[in-house]
Amino acid sequence: MNIAVFASHGGSDLQAIIDGCKTGKINAKVAVVISNNGNSMALQRAENEKIPCYHLSAKQSGSEEKLAEEILDVLSKYNIDMIFLAGYMRLLHISILQKYHNRIFNIHPALLPKFGGKGMYGMNVHNAVIQAHEGETGITIHRVNAEYDSGEIVAQTKVPVRADDTAETLAARVLEREHEFLIEVISDIANGRIVLGKDQK
Repeated sequence: MNIAVFASHGGSDLQAIIDGCKTGKINAKVAVVISNNGNSMALQRAENEKIPCYHLSAKQSGSEEKLAEEILDVLSKYNIDMIFLAGYMRLLHISILQKYHNRIFNIHPALLPKFGGKGMYGMNVHNAVIQAHEGETGITIHRVNAEYDSGEIVAQTKVPVRADDTAETLAARVLEREHEFLIEVISDIANGRIVLGKDQK
């Protein structure tokens, strides 16, 4: 199975997926990496692993439609079976959502539907969890649709919130579990336990 990973910043989730493929825990390979940020560590990680990588953004392309065309061309070139959004900070164009219907997944650092939606990413999520005095948080992997964090949930795992947690300590503990969980769930996708949609010609 060929995976495309989309990432905007550090790419630690990308690295976890690459490592999971290299060790055989995931029966797939990261075939291409796409980032909307030319300075992202994700692109550097891909280069370090000799994985094809592309900086594609609407600013560069001139329009969302042109960007979508360029992304679809790259996905087609590498015969992509599934797309994983690992900290990708943009909504995907409808043409990509239609072409890869039910084959695009996102990871979110909370137990959706709680603490999801526009603006809910990174430390914003962990701050909100702390402020709400939640006893637990976690990680959600869901299918991607046209609305932030609202697609079908395919897997969740819980992480306890400790009384003395700050947003920073909670974020570190969630991220540690996130890297393991990614490998478990993508392995389930690659092995057919989580079903992919069919190619929309």
